[in-house]
Amino acid sequence: MKDTLTTLSDYICNVLIKQPGRSLSAADVLLTSGLIDSFHLVDLATFVEDTFGILIADYELTPATFDTLGQLVELIETRQAR
Repeated sequence: MKDTLTTLSDYICNVLIKQPGRSLSAADVLLTSGLIDSFHLVDLATFVEDTFGILIADYELTPATFDTLGQLVELIETRQAR
């Protein structure tokens, strides 16, 4: 099975931004760079919840949680470890 970072990168590149040849690293900035917008953010949160079996509160849909892939991976892995 793909690791968390690869799964998220594939989803963002293929589905959200429709750039299938692209891949993202943990340091890539998503929100404040404008790579994804608020509509994409909601779709990404739903994907994360469905794919990784965790819950994300509405108040967490901010750059503090979702601005880099690394931040998002850390959130997912921390919640899965509980």
